[in-house]
Amino acid sequence: KFLCGGRLIFGPDGASLLLSSFLIGAPALTFCTKMLLRIPDVDSLHGHVVFIVGLVLTFLVLTFLIMTSSRNPGIVPRNSRPPEPDSLSNSNSSIEWINNTTPDLKLPRTKDIFVNGHTVKVKYCDTCLLYRPPRSSHCSICNNCVQRFDHHCPWVGQCIGVRNYRTFIFFVSSSTILCIYVFTFSLLHLLEQPGHIWTSISRDIVSVALIVYCFIAVWFVGGLSVFHFYLICTNQTTYENFRYRYDKKENPYNRGIILNLKEIFFSKTVPSLVNFREWVIEEDDTILESITKKYGGDIMKSNGKMDLEAGILGKDGKPYPDLLQNLDYKGIEDSLKKDRGGKIDNDPFLFPMAQEGDNSRHSNAADEDEDDDDGTENSSQRTSSAVLRV
Repeated sequence: KFLCGGRLIFGPDGASLLLSSFLIGAPALTFCTKMLLRIPDVDSLHGHVVFIVGLVLTFLVLTFLIMTSSRNPGIVPRNSRPPEPDSLSNSNSSIEWINNTTPDLKLPRTKDIFVNGHTVKVKYCDTCLLYRPPRSSHCSICNNCVQRFDHHCPWVGQCIGVRNYRTFIFFVSSSTILCIYVFTFSLLHLLEQPGHIWTSISRDIVSVALIVYCFIAVWFVGGLSVFHFYLICTNQTTYENFRYRYDKKENPYNRGIILNLKEIFFSKTVPSLVNFREWVIEEDDTILESITKKYGGDIMKSNGKMDLEAGILGKDGKPYPDLLQNLDYKGIEDSLKKDRGGKIDNDPFLFPMAQEGDNSRHSNAADEDEDDDDGTENSSQRTSSAVLRV
């Protein structure tokens, strides 16, 4: 889903961004409002600092949430046709058909490339018609291959990839800090009230609700922050951690904690491979491919061109009516070419115009010499029967 002319790119479930914003903003703004109302009753400096810090943390969390959800995660552009099989592999052990539209084309499902001195297998994507770059994977929800695919986050409604992983870490970490901040000062406010603790709880339901809410939420965002900090230090993605288990084999991307942290937090954002704001030139063969998928692959010959003699499509690209497709053209040709005497008439489509003129003159002369009424009647009957047969 695109907004602002392609500058903002959301996932197919981008509406979940509204729910996440409400779950974060509602309790945070409630806390800030409560702290603002308490400023006259407490120390002015203390009250203003708590209120401003809470407001800034809320703004940062919502900003990182929007940046993560509205940024291109690193979509790999698709190919319009499969790659050439001759230049990919010479072995037939792992070769199988990979595309319904081109059943004769066979490509290896995987191929080996070298990354940091290690052999890494990359898989072929049947949807995008390409070999996925290293650390890329196809998201079934967004239906795109994504560079350095980590996971698809339903809370931000977007894939987490190479271009928005940093903002995602900032979002999760700032959410954890905000939960701890609201929990701490809400609990302190509850304990500072005079009287028994149960009396304070019954008089300040809002603080109790914020404490319970933040206590539950911090386990989710806090646990997620710790887990991703471990992934950053070991240079893994969530997908790789659950799929490959680098604990059992060497990770070719791990360069040490310092360099791994530098790669995530102190490196430039990878440029987008797709410019969603440029004009797209539609290729001519896309129409041919759509027709092939509709009518089947029988009308496609080995050279990849459409057979116009199959009787399905005309020269203008439009399908013939069913009546014309089932018509016996051979019988019509025979009836037009032969007369009752077995002689073959001249076909105007096969003979030059000069011959056609000579034939017409001979035909007119014969008609003028024939004054017999029976001959005229027989001639008209032959013409009528020929028309009816057509």
